[in-house]
Amino acid sequence: MSLPAYPDFKPVGLEDQAVFSDYLERDPSPVCELHFANIFIWKDSEHPRWTILNGSLCVLVEPDFEPPYFLPPVGGESERIADTIAACLTRAPRLSRVPDAFAARCGAGFRVEEDPANFDYLYSTRDLAELKGKKYDGKRNRIRKFESTFAHEYHVLARADVPGCLRLLEDWFEGKGNGDSYLKAEKLAIVEALAMFEVLGLRGGVVKVGGRIEAFTLGGRLTAETVFIPIEIANPGLVGLAQWINREFVRREWSGFRLVNREQDMGIEGLRRAKLSYQPAGLVRKSNLTLPA
Repeated sequence: MSLPAYPDFKPVGLEDQAVFSDYLERDPSPVCELHFANIFIWKDSEHPRWTILNGSLCVLVEPDFEPPYFLPPVGGESERIADTIAACLTRAPRLSRVPDAFAARCGAGFRVEEDPANFDYLYSTRDLAELKGKKYDGKRNRIRKFESTFAHEYHVLARADVPGCLRLLEDWFEGKGNGDSYLKAEKLAIVEALAMFEVLGLRGGVVKVGGRIEAFTLGGRLTAETVFIPIEIANPGLVGLAQWINREFVRREWSGFRLVNREQDMGIEGLRRAKLSYQPAGLVRKSNLTLPA
């Protein structure tokens, strides 16, 4: 496969997975967006394109719901990274989702501005799997309520589960109303993830109540010690189900990893409170890089 060379770009397709995986394995990042599955499942609304510039993988993202940006360049010639960034910034106004380590190493000569709405929340895998201590009393109480109220079963997501997951997804989004452009894009991304989860290397879990799928979740390996969980859908009418699948998915599928990245709060106060309630072990702090004024 011939790789696109700057200034030529190629739309991200499934056939690009091996190239992305090669670059990202050599230069792993804790940023949730820097995983092929996350880039691919959002392609219908974020329209990602990629090129190789000075040996770096550069991904241009042009979402329907925010201004265009490049993800941080991956790999490449370190002595030319400033030239690579500058070239990117002639095509889009910013590098976004830039982690602190990249900004510290490569941000000289550029304006660096933190982007708290896109900070990723990191959790101890052990904490999420065990929920020990007073700080998790509320979570354990809701889990006990679910376990004592509903006959339930958990299993690993299989292809035969997808229709039931899509039915739940429709109900879940219907409860949120028609939604804005971001919600519509999120729904498209989840549908894509369910369609392609095996090929994308994602692992899923499903909870059935009364033989009907009432929750599902998907995640994948991000780095040697970190997994990411971008998707979790649970029937909000079943008290404690969301807390139960959150715990069980980590406990059953990801015990071999130290950290769980549960992505950002997007500046939504309710989502921020929910993520903080699980007592994060830390944050993946991100910034925007732009040309100096």
